[in-house]
Amino acid sequence: MKSLLYILAVLFCVCLGHSQNEQLFNDGNALYNQGNYAEAIDKYMAILETNVHSPELYFNLANAHYKLNHVAPSIFYYEKALLLQPKNTAVQNNLGFAHNMTIDAIDTLPEVGVSKWIKNLSHTLSYDAWAIVTILLAFCFLAFVLAYYFSFTSAKKRISFVGSTFVLIGLCVTLALAFHKFNLDQKNSPAIVFAQESLIKTEPNLRSENAFKLHEGTKVLILDEIGKWNEIKLSDGKKGWIPSEDIKALKAL
Repeated sequence: MKSLLYILAVLFCVCLGHSQNEQLFNDGNALYNQGNYAEAIDKYMAILETNVHSPELYFNLANAHYKLNHVAPSIFYYEKALLLQPKNTAVQNNLGFAHNMTIDAIDTLPEVGVSKWIKNLSHTLSYDAWAIVTILLAFCFLAFVLAYYFSFTSAKKRISFVGSTFVLIGLCVTLALAFHKFNLDQKNSPAIVFAQESLIKTEPNLRSENAFKLHEGTKVLILDEIGKWNEIKLSDGKKGWIPSEDIKALKAL
């Protein structure tokens, strides 16, 4: 009886929380349409504080910040929306507009050759999807092996052998792509510069030389962390150390 009451209480809290968040979202949208962007942001942030995340929430939050000319927050939340919905063209377009407010013009080093082809192929599926494909191929391989073992004619054995060979090759390829995708995701730790201006150092301390400057809204890749410093890399290949307080990681929910 106590267990049933506990379950009912949990379900009630979940439903209540969902109802409250839905009301906050609608209130935020109403405030946004009235031009009260700061108040709308407060409503959206109240939803985030309940650990609820959605591309629609991040998109609306980014739009409100964009209307207030908040460079870093608008880009940050557009990027967060894209993490949840990478092919959302509306988010991509608005992110492009937000980038026009940034100061730093950073080129992107082009990738060429086999490494680019493998990287693009790895990104066609998520790590979990590659793992599922690998498991399915493993079952197919096992089926072909059993078919070969229990076949009594040379023709069936030949077909089973050829089939198992092709499946085994495919299994090895998908397994390699799964691990490659996993490594890419592990190394991919993007962040947005939130400081209005940040001096990038050659070493993780204030005594080291200045490498270059970055401004709010610039996207960087976090490579390492030592104390209150993060080593970052830009899309043009430049590296340096930035105070951790000057950036905000995109993957942190």
